[in-house]
Amino acid sequence: MLCLCLLAFSAVIAADAHASNHDSRIRIHDGFVDEKTCSSCHADQAAAFAKSHHAKAMAVADDKTVLGNFNNVQFDHDGVVTTFSRRDRRFFVSTEGPDGKLTDFEVKYTFAYEPLQQYLIDLGGGRLQALDIAWDTQKQEWFWLGEGSAKKPGSTFHWTGPFYRWNRTCIDCHSTDPQTNFRPQTKDYESSYVATSISCQSCHGGGAKHVEWARAKLANASTAAVAGLGLSKVDANTCFACHARRTRLVDGYQPGGSFLDHFSPALLRSDLYFPDGQILDEVFEYGSFQQSKMAKAGVTCFDCHRPHEGSVKAVGNALCTQCHTEIAPERFADNDPSGAFDTPAHTHHPRGSTGALCANCHMPERTYMKVDPRRDHSFVIPRPDLSDRYGTPNACTSCHENKTNVWASETLDEWFGTGWRKRPTIAHAFGAAAQNDPASIEALRKLIAAPEQAGIVKGSAIAEMSRIGAAEVVADVKAAAESTDPLVRLGAAEAAGSLPPEYRLEAIGGLVGDETRAVRVAAARALGRTQSLDFLGDQRRDFDAAVADLKAYVQANADVAEIQSSYGTFLLEQGHPDEAEKALGKAIDLDPALPGARINLAELYRATGDNAKSEQTYAEAVTANPDRADLRYGHGLSLVRQKATEDAIRELEAAVRLDPGNSRYRTTAAIALDSVGRMEDAFGLFEPALADGATDPNLLGTAIRIGLKLRRYAETLRFAKALARLQPDDPQIAELVRRLQVAVQDGK
Repeated sequence: MLCLCLLAFSAVIAADAHASNHDSRIRIHDGFVDEKTCSSCHADQAAAFAKSHHAKAMAVADDKTVLGNFNNVQFDHDGVVTTFSRRDRRFFVSTEGPDGKLTDFEVKYTFAYEPLQQYLIDLGGGRLQALDIAWDTQKQEWFWLGEGSAKKPGSTFHWTGPFYRWNRTCIDCHSTDPQTNFRPQTKDYESSYVATSISCQSCHGGGAKHVEWARAKLANASTAAVAGLGLSKVDANTCFACHARRTRLVDGYQPGGSFLDHFSPALLRSDLYFPDGQILDEVFEYGSFQQSKMAKAGVTCFDCHRPHEGSVKAVGNALCTQCHTEIAPERFADNDPSGAFDTPAHTHHPRGSTGALCANCHMPERTYMKVDPRRDHSFVIPRPDLSDRYGTPNACTSCHENKTNVWASETLDEWFGTGWRKRPTIAHAFGAAAQNDPASIEALRKLIAAPEQAGIVKGSAIAEMSRIGAAEVVADVKAAAESTDPLVRLGAAEAAGSLPPEYRLEAIGGLVGDETRAVRVAAARALGRTQSLDFLGDQRRDFDAAVADLKAYVQANADVAEIQSSYGTFLLEQGHPDEAEKALGKAIDLDPALPGARINLAELYRATGDNAKSEQTYAEAVTANPDRADLRYGHGLSLVRQKATEDAIRELEAAVRLDPGNSRYRTTAAIALDSVGRMEDAFGLFEPALADGATDPNLLGTAIRIGLKLRRYAETLRFAKALARLQPDDPQIAELVRRLQVAVQDGK
């Protein structure tokens, strides 16, 4: 049988050599083989995989792969009319190009399969861009993927910009062993892959050694060593390499490798997750699954999903009752999942109804890319009581859209009693942290101490504590840095970036020698701003090695402007302003519309004493992004340093107008107005903040100072009372309130 297999794959290689060349980006990288070789011996697995969406993740555009309507149809969005057509069995899009003019572009590849399909267009220099108009395979219609108004040519989020660049944003996960091959000198790409779409070697690793093993076994079947098949171990790390919101740390993931040595995952940030840990933004499955009791119990992707088909192993509740039976499975002796769950007594819905499905209650869906529903993998119980307080989704009112959260809570009380309301939740701690409430620190501290909490929860909690508490939580960060869980140590390393520089070495100095690359890189970034690195002693070697890891991370993302910008800041903090200027210039060259890089460059010039260049850089940034409040504010400060006060005031007032909730912008603008004698205008800036419940002591203190100068005691009293509520134990504020009350009563 083995002989027949070897003969078969030899014949397949010869017969299909010309087919592999159909896609000019295909290269058989070292350690890999042509994918046809795999199917010649593993026909059943190949046939099963061919049915999966994975197998159709990317394909050369032709009559079989293109699902969209290219029969001279038009799609109009924000005044840009896009036409889809076909000529000579090729597919074309006429739309707004990088220069703003309507241009014909040929579709080179399809991208994804269902429920939507995108199309990749070659703009030259090896750059493949994903068109931001996609095909809805369910409704059979075109739709725009963006939000708000269409982006202008030259911007980051125009379809011709960096965000939609396949080589930069998408390449890791839709092809087999993709290699970016970015050329910084020309900004061109020579990207290649072993197979156009995901295939066998995407998960099993390069097959060359496996073929050698098979040949050795054939040559001497009785003595061949059968223990080592020459293939990588396939486990959850392999899945998480793509099914995670993460940043790659090295160029080229090889299956079988540790996830945290190749990627740094996003923690539970408020812009990505709801306070209770449910998915908010597109975070895929890793972050939510890591929170679950199932992950802690040792459940993996392959317990629920067939690895080749990509489908679930059973239909409906039968998938869950593999483990959640009335008798506990031996495998989960330490995490008993038993119980009678698939019954109307538990679900309170008729058997077979949508409300009786486990996944609908415990894995609610959110829709991404406008048409693609994804299930949450944290396996929460519905908590409508939290929905009212924090805006978290719950399955009850998601299904019963005409009902309220109060109705849902009362219904659950009738079914289960009120005990469900007291179940532990991370929502209160993270919800308060999202509001920058100092009281959240103690709640987060309790999460970190709780043995039942997952590592990603604890790591996220320490990062949030540091952001809010800074120097108050140095001991907590230090303790987290000593955790046995790498995700907690990662949280500690990221948390250190929010500590005052003088405390960072004490808190996380040992992490530069951590066994996990993600932790080392985060630690190097945080310690880059520490001024006491000369005192590292024996740790200096570890720090230098961690910086080498950081440089490898920067190199692996050489075409990502945001990473080049942050590296420029790191270099400046390390005392290398010339290298920092080059890195920041590279970031701006990669994405001229990226405001962060220009801000960092302007601040570099400020730090090195070149105020004129700082102001010029801010002015250029404002020209490119006139509606960015942070740029107008930074420009205003640079004009203050140039003593152009009136121009500075105009920019600071623009910042307030664009971001009226920012107390720092409002306070600075008021101080500038006061400095030129415009006290009435300055005092007028504070009233809206007070109406919105101002909680910034600096804003309130400035308002009080200017109000006293104007002798506007009644209005000033309101600001003083607000400050007294924030600082009830301050006797000076209490005395100020008393005196202002007397002045108001006396009519002064």
